[in-house]
Amino acid sequence: MLNSQLLRFLLVGGLNTGVGYALFAVFVWIGLPYPVAIGLATVLGVAFNFQSTGRLVFGGARLSQLGRFVGVYSFVYLLNVGSVALLLRAGLNVYIANAVVLLPLALMAFVLQRRFVFAAS
Repeated sequence: MLNSQLLRFLLVGGLNTGVGYALFAVFVWIGLPYPVAIGLATVLGVAFNFQSTGRLVFGGARLSQLGRFVGVYSFVYLLNVGSVALLLRAGLNVYIANAVVLLPLALMAFVLQRRFVFAAS
């Protein structure tokens, strides 16, 4: 069950991440600072991601779970910004720095969502 659920999470997350990263890249390209770009990309993706992840991965997305979902996203956002800041100091450019942290943050988001958001599903 966990392997199948994790596989579905990674597939759905791949789509969600691709859209989110494309938004991030466009926002940076038009001149927004990376924390704002990450924030906007995150906010725009939350509603879609809640439905797609909840329904396709965990078997349901009840409105009562939305607050916890947003909480997990907020935590992951802070980790994302902090990680990118560290990688920028290490000399990476902003596009590569954000790409480097995508998979570890996706795995963390899966664990947190499975445990705290969709645990009853």
